[in-house]
Amino acid sequence: MFRRREPVPFAFVAEADKFRSNVTPPARERLTFGQFAGRALVGLTVVGGLVASLMFGMPALSQDQAPGHTQTSEASDGR
Repeated sequence: MFRRREPVPFAFVAEADKFRSNVTPPARERLTFGQFAGRALVGLTVVGGLVASLMFGMPALSQDQAPGHTQTSEASDGR
């Protein structure tokens, strides 16, 4: 078949693995005290909510009642 002799216009793509940038990204801005305190407060609120939901949910999930004991209402008493 016929091959072209002129260079491929996208030859730099083949050499992309050798490319190293000499441009350094800008440094990250430090958090202010207010931002840090706000994030800490949000984190503590989320963790506190999860702990509270476990504390209130565990008694509902416990199986310490006798299996034969059932609750009946006055409507189902049948009198």
